[in-house]
Amino acid sequence: MIKSELVQIIANRNPHLYQRDVENIVNAVLDEIAETLAQGNRVELRGFGAFSVKNRPAREGRNPRTGETVMVEEKWVPFFKTGKELRNRLNGAG
Repeated sequence: MIKSELVQIIANRNPHLYQRDVENIVNAVLDEIAETLAQGNRVELRGFGAFSVKNRPAREGRNPRTGETVMVEEKWVPFFKTGKELRNRLNGAG
């Protein structure tokens, strides 16, 4: 599913809302999650899961084309851990 499909589904389920308003709401939620993660904080959506950031320290890597050793810089990456309810739905227990 892509964002436009999500907006369309929500708009169809809520005919009293304009599609552009639904799009603004979806964008606001996603922007807030991204901003919170950028600040190094965690976002927990009960029953769905938790978004957080993890540190990948600097390391020595290899260029796959040349085999040359290169230094890979430290980076922060997003991480998602599913909630219990979502895990149960995916595994047919809910």
